[in-house]
Amino acid sequence: MNSETLKIRTKAYAISIGKLIISLPYNILSKNYSNQLVRCSSSVGANYRAACRAKSTADFLNKLKIVEEELDESMFFLELLKEFNADLTVEIDRNWKEGNELLSIIVYSIVTIRKNEQARQTP
Repeated sequence: MNSETLKIRTKAYAISIGKLIISLPYNILSKNYSNQLVRCSSSVGANYRAACRAKSTADFLNKLKIVEEELDESMFFLELLKEFNADLTVEIDRNWKEGNELLSIIVYSIVTIRKNEQARQTP
């Protein structure tokens, strides 16, 4: 998958999460979980875009690690929301699945870059 496709997917992920959040019932729990979820899910796309502008491999890896953490956090808050919003299970699961797919892509990229860096440093 190329970087432009991943930029589109990470942005679409944030938009989809935003639409899910709008559909949640208003209560203190949903409000607090939603606030955190909107931050971490939108951070995924923002930090991936920043990674694409990285000045070095180390900078690129650091930004990808942030994307990895934000995806994991997004998935955690989706799991919490699911516990309290059984009527939205299908929508929550769809977003969780997309987050998991994105996470797999990012982790694979991190592992590949590290292997390539080690290979370059080995005489």
